Amino acid sequence: MGSIYLADDLRLEGRLCALKEVEQDRTLSPEMQKEAREQFLREATVLARLDHPNLPKVSDFFSIGARDYLVMDFVPGKDLRTLMSEAHQNGSFLNENDVLNWASQLADALSYLHSQDPPILHRDIKPSNLKMTPNGLLKLVDFGLVKVLAPGEVTITILQGQGTALYTPLEQYGGDSGHTDVRSDIYAFGSTLYHLLTNRPPFDARERFLHPESLVPLREINPAISPRVERAVLWAMSLHPDERPQSIEILRQALLGDRPIIIQPRPLIRKPGFREILKSSPDQFLIWAAAGLLIVSFVATLIK
Repeated sequence: MGSIYLADDLRLEGRLCALKEVEQDRTLSPEMQKEAREQFLREATVLARLDHPNLPKVSDFFSIGARDYLVMDFVPGKDLRTLMSEAHQNGSFLNENDVLNWASQLADALSYLHSQDPPILHRDIKPSNLKMTPNGLLKLVDFGLVKVLAPGEVTITILQGQGTALYTPLEQYGGDSGHTDVRSDIYAFGSTLYHLLTNRPPFDARERFLHPESLVPLREINPAISPRVERAVLWAMSLHPDERPQSIEILRQALLGDRPIIIQPRPLIRKPGFREILKSSPDQFLIWAAAGLLIVSFVATLIK
């Protein structure tokens, strides 16, 4: 469906970039191919205007023959699926505070996308599309399924598809004809958090629709998860869009709330006593003792 290459920028020496190549569906009619190309140009233009620290910057786009290309920042580091797998191999879970830190950064990126005019949906949120840079910054990558919610317009995404089944809501299985909105990203967000916190991929939405009991509560798998986080994740994973949080900010509040900043109290500083001085530094004790004797002698002289 597409390829991504690590490329050298020939204009800016030393800059590495990610080059995404997408080939048009040759089974489409000439009219549909033309519409797909125009749609690609419109969406690429929108992506190129985006500027957010948790999103890779799209710096260029072009087409050659039946292939369309996006030029984006190369994001170094490991993706969250790799970090999760490493924790699983060590027989442990990812730390909840770390996952919530990543969730807060992801929420920033999605709030930014959803607040655009028209709103932009990512539609392919999953652990392997979330990369952690060496300096701790989360990046939401792979805009292959991005959809621009232009009212009254038939949308053909840059890369045709429906997302990864484990994280895809039911309404997205209809492809571009299905009704997807910001709540579709919220479902994928919740499913991603479920996987990161439990080391266990959730059953896909179709399986859950047929067998609701297949979704195991998070705390039954990882008891270290807080009840608040479990409730928020399961809320985001509700099968019907109307039963999910209606915005990323509502989900963020459910996950994080007004988490107080915990400041560790400073230890009380107690002046050392006689025994501590003698034990820690005999030489220092002798100096203080000699000074004390001099003071006593001086006071006695004054009294006389």
